[in-house]
Amino acid sequence: MHVLVKGAGISGLLVAHELQARGAEVSIVDPHANFDRAASWLAGGMLAPWCERESADEAVVRLGAQAADRWEAILPGHVVRNGTLVVAPARDHGELKRFAGRTSNYRWVEEEDIALLEPALAGRFRHGLFFPQEAHLDPRQTLVALKDKLSAQGVVFAGEAPEEHYFSDIVDCTGAARIGQLDDLRGVRGEMLYLHSDEIELSRPVRLLHPRIPVYVVPRGGGLFMVGATMIESDFGGPITARSLMELLNAAYTLHPAFADATLVETGAGIRPAFPDNLPRVMRQGNAVVVNGLYRHGFLLAPTMAAKAADLVFSGRTKQRSSQCV
Repeated sequence: MHVLVKGAGISGLLVAHELQARGAEVSIVDPHANFDRAASWLAGGMLAPWCERESADEAVVRLGAQAADRWEAILPGHVVRNGTLVVAPARDHGELKRFAGRTSNYRWVEEEDIALLEPALAGRFRHGLFFPQEAHLDPRQTLVALKDKLSAQGVVFAGEAPEEHYFSDIVDCTGAARIGQLDDLRGVRGEMLYLHSDEIELSRPVRLLHPRIPVYVVPRGGGLFMVGATMIESDFGGPITARSLMELLNAAYTLHPAFADATLVETGAGIRPAFPDNLPRVMRQGNAVVVNGLYRHGFLLAPTMAAKAADLVFSGRTKQRSSQCV
């Protein structure tokens, strides 16, 4: 069995990994080298199903609860299991209560607990929520390491699409490129930035709640922090807007004033593909298996969706099956 995977973002790489592990010969085609068009390059990399439940369907918890274990099996040593801390300014304590009412698998923490978890935040927040079973990884290191692993195992990467008749199966993981081609698929714009500061140290993703623009700050090591991300119902692919830049910077400053003196290293904007229910789908369309609609849950749900795609490939190429994975 020789399978062509279209798209070398996180979905395509994991589908290739799953297929190769089951004995298939795999080629990946993507005209954009080095992940320069991959939305996953701009991701937060949070493996946080219980936090995500605040604004997502229960299926996100069911499909993503084992994500950290799945990633550890795929790339040992890349997963950081320090949990997630959620805080809010005193004036927004109601947002913490609302968040708690929508989620589970957390414990309330007070000012002293927060100081123990994150000494840099000592004295800054009175209350918070700690999700001890959540984890995170660095998306960029993960993408590069996964591509290197696949290459070493014989997966072929190409920039130009080969003749499809050479392949027994095709899996389409091209994400936002299918907007306008797949029914109901839309784009949701996300903007982010990277800051560098030697004055702050965090051990885990910290989510700052705000009624208008809740954000997260994810440590990358070496004084580097990813701050994200906006959620805008638009497929505009241009650079970050001035409004979003100011809001993200203000939120980082609210988390810790030392971010005011941080260096702005990078800004970015990407388009997340999403279906109306914001849940991913694996389905057959013509002669291809399609994986799409990962929305803001790419690294969280991609391992599960890759396994479902491989199941569909191996279930029999003559059966025109389709399923929405919710």
